[in-house]
Amino acid sequence: MLSSLIAHAHYVWLVTASFIAGVMNAMAGGGSFVSFPAMLAIGVAPIQANATNTVALWPGQLTSVAALRDDLRKDLLPVVVGASILGGVSGAVVLLKTKQITFLHMVPWLLLVASVLFGISGPMSRWLRTRAESKAMAATAEYNHNATPALMPLFLVLLPVCFYIGYFGAGAGFLIMSALALFGIEEMRALNSMKVLAACLSNFCAVITFIVSGAVIWKYCFVSMVICGVGGYIGAQYARKINPNVLRLIVVGTGCVMAAYFFWRQA
Repeated sequence: MLSSLIAHAHYVWLVTASFIAGVMNAMAGGGSFVSFPAMLAIGVAPIQANATNTVALWPGQLTSVAALRDDLRKDLLPVVVGASILGGVSGAVVLLKTKQITFLHMVPWLLLVASVLFGISGPMSRWLRTRAESKAMAATAEYNHNATPALMPLFLVLLPVCFYIGYFGAGAGFLIMSALALFGIEEMRALNSMKVLAACLSNFCAVITFIVSGAVIWKYCFVSMVICGVGGYIGAQYARKINPNVLRLIVVGTGCVMAAYFFWRQA
C-alpha cells in the first residue's frame, strides 16, 4: 500500500512539474529547469532523466520551427543543418558514454551555466535589436543585411554550441544567436528562426540517438510530453499579458534555486 502511494506521488509530482515546464516554455523558455530536476526527483538516473526530458520537450520545438519557417535564411540552412546534425549526435553520444555519477556531479554546474546564459539572453536580444535598427537607419547602398557570411568559420563556431545542445542544451539559444550575430546576421526574425531551427534539429538528433540506445524511460516520457503540451497551450494564452522581464527573472531564479539545491545535496 505504501509503495503504491509513493508511486502515485511520483506521478503527481511529474505531472505538476511538466505542466509548469510547459507554461514556462510557452511564456519565456527554461522549462527544463523544472522538468529535468523532476525526473531526477522521482528516481530516474541522471543520464536517462536528461534523455527522457529531451524527448518529452522536443515536440514543442518542432511546432515553433513550423511557425517561424518563413523567416529562415535559406543561404544559411546547409551550415546550420550540418552543424546541428553533427553536434547533436556527438553531444548525445558523449552524454550516453558519461558515467552516471560524473553527470550527476555536473548537473548543478550545467543548471547554473544555463541560468546565466538564459539571464544574459534578454539584454543580448535587446542589444542586437537596437544594433540592427541603427544599422538599418544608417544603411547605404553598399551595406547588405542579407549578405552571406563565411560559411566554414560559422560552421566551426556553431558546432560546439550544437554539441552542447545534444549533451544538455538548456540556455543554448543565447549561444546560437551570439554565434550568428558574430558573423553579421543581425535581423531579429532571422536570428530567432535560425536559433529555433538549430535547437530543434540538434535535439532531434539527440532524441533519435537516445531512443535507439534505449535511454528513454517511456512511461515518464509520455506523461511529461502530454502535460507539457497542455501547459504550453495554456501558457501561450497568457504569455503576452505578463511582463517578459518578470518572466525572465522567474526562470533565471528557478534555475539558480535548482542549481543551489543540487550543490547542497552533493555537499
